Amino acid sequence: SGGQRWRNPGPGDGGSPPPPPVWNQRRACGIGVGGKGGFGARAWTWEGGIGGRGSMLTVLRVHLPSEIPVVGCEITPYVLLRWPDGSISNDDVPESAPLNGYCMRYKWYRNLGDQKVAVCSVHPTEQATLQCLVCLKEKVPIAKSYHCTPRCFSDAWQHHRSLHERAKKAASENGTDEEEVFGRFNSSGSGSFNPGLCGIAPNLLQSPGLNNGPISVYPTTVADKSGEAWSEVARSRTYTPTADDINHVLKFECVAVDVETRIPVGNVNTVLTSRVIPAPSPTPRHMVPVNGDLLGQLDLDGRTSSGTFSVLSYNILSDAYATSEAYSYCPTWALSWPYRRQNLLREIIGYHADILCLQEVQNDHFEEFFAPELDKHGYQALYKKKTSEVYGGNSNAVDGCATFFRRDRFSHVKKYEVEFNKAAQSVTDVAMTAGQKKVALSRLIKDNIALIVVLEAKFSNHGTDNSGKRQLICVANTHVSVHHEHKDVKLWQVHTLLKGLEKIAVSADIPMLVCGDFNAVPGSAPHALLANGKVEPLHLDLAVDPLGILRPTSKITHQLPLVSAYSSFARMVGVSPGLEQQRRRMDASTHEPLFTNCTRDFIGTVDYIFYTDILLFSLADSLSVESLLELLDEENLRKNTAIPSPEWSSDHIALLAEFRCKPRIRR
Repeated sequence: SGGQRWRNPGPGDGGSPPPPPVWNQRRACGIGVGGKGGFGARAWTWEGGIGGRGSMLTVLRVHLPSEIPVVGCEITPYVLLRWPDGSISNDDVPESAPLNGYCMRYKWYRNLGDQKVAVCSVHPTEQATLQCLVCLKEKVPIAKSYHCTPRCFSDAWQHHRSLHERAKKAASENGTDEEEVFGRFNSSGSGSFNPGLCGIAPNLLQSPGLNNGPISVYPTTVADKSGEAWSEVARSRTYTPTADDINHVLKFECVAVDVETRIPVGNVNTVLTSRVIPAPSPTPRHMVPVNGDLLGQLDLDGRTSSGTFSVLSYNILSDAYATSEAYSYCPTWALSWPYRRQNLLREIIGYHADILCLQEVQNDHFEEFFAPELDKHGYQALYKKKTSEVYGGNSNAVDGCATFFRRDRFSHVKKYEVEFNKAAQSVTDVAMTAGQKKVALSRLIKDNIALIVVLEAKFSNHGTDNSGKRQLICVANTHVSVHHEHKDVKLWQVHTLLKGLEKIAVSADIPMLVCGDFNAVPGSAPHALLANGKVEPLHLDLAVDPLGILRPTSKITHQLPLVSAYSSFARMVGVSPGLEQQRRRMDASTHEPLFTNCTRDFIGTVDYIFYTDILLFSLADSLSVESLLELLDEENLRKNTAIPSPEWSSDHIALLAEFRCKPRIRR
């Protein structure tokens, strides 16, 4: 881990002479594009001592965190050093803070001898053999025009066609910036269009080279690495590949140098990457109107009117849980945090939501990445870290819930933090003996939390007679216990949260939104409580209650008029192509999506956006759903086994709902 140091073994603080230098040459995992190992990587690591009795700075080991570099994703090599005092550390030693007159020098190079080859926009580890000419005509970034096989192009046609439509729309709107439309990590190169060649659709695919089909891409030419020319691209420990690096091999060099003479001490340590690939393009998701007034689909940045607002709920998958053991089907480069954070950020920004409710956000990732990056896009951030009575690891790796809101749409009024551990202490203090309390706490303490935020809207609801009234909205963001065998704990946590929200709703006269990962499928007791306000006494989940915290069952109720936003797809009356497609992705019996979580071993719905709908409170406003973000198709996700994948960087999918606030009816 970063910053960790330990002593060099051996007597006398480095008194034993170091072993002779050893060169360890190893073959890194290549991606096999173009045959003959054209995309392979070769890494050389220096192992052993320099400088006799440890008086100098020594590089012990260098390796890359991922075998494949991706455009827009920072590469941070792991560099293990022996410091002059004999201790070992992976901390940097920059020129500004030398040790015993020594510091580290880093350089990155791009191989100029590599002949550029095109890679598939859908499967970036495969060489492209087809190119869409319409993409060139419409000025779609050229990297998106390539496909590896006719089948690949055919399967991706619906998504691919949307790129043409978006490009046309951008051109008609006075040249919307290409980076804004397609994302800043995928643009590369430039293309020319031959007016004599026409565009293609899946039913027109023909052999490469025909004038009415996709044009052929030349086979890969692998150049001999020896004697190749290299162009320096950076002098830093980290490097973020650009579009200019696509299909090129990068070289990282590091060496300890004498600060005064600037002469290297010891050998230069070199690592070669595989060829740089463009970031895969996620399939665009559209908003589908459900209010009965609109047909078709809306762009993500379009609203039905200025009086509406949108809310996103998304479990982004904490890096601490994104292990190769848990998600062995996902390529390691696509599972690495440098790649996933950029892909997640691009996806989240692309939804243009007014309020973001994110779960599994690590503490350090919130402070160092999400808060500053989303601030650039106009979002204010609030965060609640999970408690750590159960978790005993690095405190920075503890995850939590993060709520962001657009400063131009809302202002922050109040924040409530719910720690279910504290609620457990209160429950056991009142009703249990000391012996019972210890047993109960061992079951109830799970470190889960909820973050509740009260916001004031800066926009008005047109057509109402409440122009002078403050429009407040309460947003709850939570992540409920994942332990499937502890059904009682899940239900108790949800009930505890809802009773607190109930008090806020009555006292503050505001509508409610309850978002998050509840780790409860439709039909479970927690879902029944959320959707129906109660749990039937004979519900099977109530049979699991060893502590008696759910008795009497008649108390497991609440008065919030909550409705699941996505049930609007099932309840909507009317016919439109987009709506019918979404209904097929809904469970007809539960009126919930077929899934929001899709891994190799599990598929089901555990994420929800609930809102107050019916005017049960005489003083409270309510909300209505205007449109919903379309759901994803399981068959499409299963092409990569499951998620996370290179396209989607979490094992959950994002939910997004657009709402309108309905003022109370005056009688």
